[in-house]
Formats: sequence, C-alpha cells, structure tokens
Amino acid sequence: MTDTSRLFFALWPDDETRQALAGLDQSIKAKGFKWVQPHNLHATLVFLGQVDEDVSSLIKQLVADIAVPPFELTFDRLSYWSRPRVLCLTCRQPVPEAAVMLAAALTEAAENCGLQTDTRPYTPHITLARHARYLPDVKIEPIIWHAEAFCLVESCSEPGGVIYKVIQQWPLIKPTANPV
Repeated sequence: MTDTSRLFFALWPDDETRQALAGLDQSIKAKGFKWVQPHNLHATLVFLGQVDEDVSSLIKQLVADIAVPPFELTFDRLSYWSRPRVLCLTCRQPVPEAAVMLAAALTEAAENCGLQTDTRPYTPHITLARHARYLPDVKIEPIIWHAEAFCLVESCSEPGGVIYKVIQQWPLIKPTANPV
C-alpha cells in the first residue's frame, strides 16, 4: 500500500497577521469553543485530501508556473457555520480577482491529477474555532491579509492534536512594469 498525506493549498499568514488572528480568541469571550492553535491558522485555497507521493510530486510541478499577482483580503466579519460547527473570519468585500484566479488554477491542477475538489465558488475564510455552537455578538477589527505566496500544507495527526506543516511555498508573481 502506498503512503499518503492529507494535503491542501493555503495562504499562510506572516507573523504580524498571525498575531492579529491569535489575539481574536482573547477578545471573543465564548465558552465551549475549541480554538485553533495560532501556528495552525491559515486560509485554505483548495483541499486535496489523501494524496500519494507520485500525485504530490506531479501537482507541485503543475502549480510551479501559476502566475497570479499578490492581493489583499480584508477579513472583517465573524461567521458561524452550523453544519461543521465552526467560527470563522470571512470577508464582506467581493473576493479579489487574483484570489479567484489562484483558487481556480490550483483546482485545475488538482483535477488534472485526478483529484476531486470542492465545486462551490471560492470563499476566503479562516477557521478560528471548532465545536462552536453560536455566533458570538462581538465587534472585531478588520484584519488585512497581504497574500504574496501560496503553500502546499500537510495535515499531520499528533498526540496533542492536528499540526499543519508547510511542505512547499510558491511566490505570487508581481507584475512587471512595461519599459518606456
């Protein structure tokens, strides 16, 4: 049997963004929620599922040439999703075209490797807590995420819980100015 890894593509926050996100659980007074550990906070782009080494190698090659400019996401709304029972941060503003293009390119690469992906439109979100039962009534300060790279991440089960490990990172391509 071939070894597989549970993989997904994500935006990985810089230290400043991670600190701002980690501070939210201090400002949200909610009981019974299981808060996501600060080192695991991220914004999923495309979930891949269980992937073997051959497919993992192939998908890394396919995404290496993705050319999308950096973009900003403004996470300014707390949302409660009852079906998975999660509290997450979402965006009120329309999703930037570059973010939609990136998610679409990653989805296409996954499908070209024979992987099934979510068919719903890309909705940027950051899961803050699991086992949530309601939407806390609290105002939050917007968190502006400057996306300058995307990552392939592995979800690893450890005795203390799940740990997300960045396997590889690719920079988003800044447009070059036309020479005059």
